[in-house]
Amino acid sequence: MISTVFGLLGIAPGPDITTPAVFSLTGLAPAAARTALSALEEMSLVERQPHGRYAMHDLVRAYAATTAHALPADVRETAQVRVVDFYLHTAHAADRLLNPARPLVRPDPPAPGAHPFPLPDAAAALAWLDAEHATLLAAQRTAVALGRHHVVWHLARTLDTFHLRRGHRHDALAAWRAAVDAAAHLPDPATLSRAHRSLARACTRLARYEEAVDHLNQALELTVRHDDPTGQAHTHRVLAFAWGERGDDRRALEHARHALDLHRTLRHPAWEGDALNSVGWYAARLGEFDTAREHCQAALALNRHHHYAEGEAGAHESLGFIAHRTGDHRQAVDHYRQALVLLRALGYTYGVADTLDRAGHPHAALGQNREAREVWQEALDLYQEQGREDDAERVRRQLDDLARTEE
Repeated sequence: MISTVFGLLGIAPGPDITTPAVFSLTGLAPAAARTALSALEEMSLVERQPHGRYAMHDLVRAYAATTAHALPADVRETAQVRVVDFYLHTAHAADRLLNPARPLVRPDPPAPGAHPFPLPDAAAALAWLDAEHATLLAAQRTAVALGRHHVVWHLARTLDTFHLRRGHRHDALAAWRAAVDAAAHLPDPATLSRAHRSLARACTRLARYEEAVDHLNQALELTVRHDDPTGQAHTHRVLAFAWGERGDDRRALEHARHALDLHRTLRHPAWEGDALNSVGWYAARLGEFDTAREHCQAALALNRHHHYAEGEAGAHESLGFIAHRTGDHRQAVDHYRQALVLLRALGYTYGVADTLDRAGHPHAALGQNREAREVWQEALDLYQEQGREDDAERVRRQLDDLARTEE
């Protein structure tokens, strides 16, 4: 038993592993798995680390992987299927806690012997995703190697909220690239169109605009061909995002209006709220402030009514921008403050950075230089942590300009 556990640990995804994952990997009862781990620890083949994690030295792990290849192929594959399902289903539960407004798309039931880790609340879900992030990406690569196409797609989807909120842009890109390849092997065309759309969103966040528009065109063609109005609406919203980031706000507004018209027929409040805010945002960018304010206030009311915190934060963000651009800097500061409260509670550090960046401008316009400096410094720190160097450089210039003004 101990030699089998040793071998399986050598082919488990990720840099280390927790005891609940070991239970699923080995298929053993918890007491037996703990006994095997203790024996391996005594032989210095595994090292116990903080928070109940176990790791192997690289050379030991390589030897363990060699040992695993001496096991029957079905034993190896069954163990990998179980542990990947452990990560998928725990991540799926985490995503539901982080983003309950998101439409439910269930993965297949976990394999026999896979026991997902119970997560009590959103804070625990976010902590688990932070701790297991590298292993979850490795689990997706294992699923690719096993040809488990539906698992590859579902792992990309279950990690999407987390990747967005934490600013893991390159990891989101890699996950959705794998998902597009996997979705091409799946029978549901909506799965492939979702994958193209989500990959396009990831490309846009990394300024890969031509690639983004190419994937969005493929997504839109699939949704039209298969009469999928929901997919069309979502694709138009991402097209608005892509063209807006590219600097074509007029084209972005056209797509945002298409999305809103479609979402109003679908009767999904969170989607309609997001679409209202999208129209308002691009109208504001074009200086159409009355239209912008009307749509964003409607988005705020709808999102509040349905307790959709992320959408509420987005509406406050847009209304803060509108207030600042129309000279009501105190109201702008208040809207940004409310957006920050909501975003921080969600652990949405990617959005927090952008809101802090924008909040500095009305503070500076009010002569509140200390407050402007504080929010821009925090934005700078977050941009640097997230590898957003262009944004970081812009905020550095804003801080330098502020310092010269004070002098």
